[in-house]
Amino acid sequence: MPDRLFLFDIDGTLLYTGGAGSKAMEQAFADLFSISNGFGQISFSGRTDTAILKDVLRFHSIDSLDSALVRLKELYLQLLPQALPQNQGYLLPGIEELLRSLQQAPNAILGLATGNLREGALLKLRHYGIDGYFRDGGFGDDFEDRSMVVKVAIERLAPDGEAVIVIGDTPLDIAAGKANGAYAVAVATGRHSPDDLSAAGADMVFVDFSAWQNATATLLSLG
Repeated sequence: MPDRLFLFDIDGTLLYTGGAGSKAMEQAFADLFSISNGFGQISFSGRTDTAILKDVLRFHSIDSLDSALVRLKELYLQLLPQALPQNQGYLLPGIEELLRSLQQAPNAILGLATGNLREGALLKLRHYGIDGYFRDGGFGDDFEDRSMVVKVAIERLAPDGEAVIVIGDTPLDIAAGKANGAYAVAVATGRHSPDDLSAAGADMVFVDFSAWQNATATLLSLG
């Protein structure tokens, strides 16, 4: 049986932070540039942190974009550990059981394809106790474009042509998986309905992973 690489998105797919990430970004931006509610016109869903932070800097005409971006990322990552316990987040249904059962499968590799910065991803996963399930992945500080995040995750974890399954909760996750020839599996635990995700081209859609035994068997049958 060929190896299968499962690449998971984080926010809306594995867990919900109660808005801790966006609140830490808002606070970092306000602290650095004295602008409150700076992200009101900025789209977050399915996008990389780098793209989001660049957008807010451009929207507010912040000078010296590259250096401002470095400072904004640094302060966001300093504030995120404080924001996580202050918000009522949780693991999404069946996630820990699904990860455990996939990890125990002899031909499964678990990784990440997330818009989060690498350090931010680790902070979130560690806070919710699931950081030990993933070998590596692609992150928002690797590339601004989501499809390139998936591409680098595949290069790091599946260099020998293993079957790749990308699992996420947004149309952008689906598009990124498809752009890399992967199976695009969607879960409707974020902002998008099952119908939205099917219309976006998902190969398979789950309402959630509460029936994790069936989900495990189905995911391991792909490829």
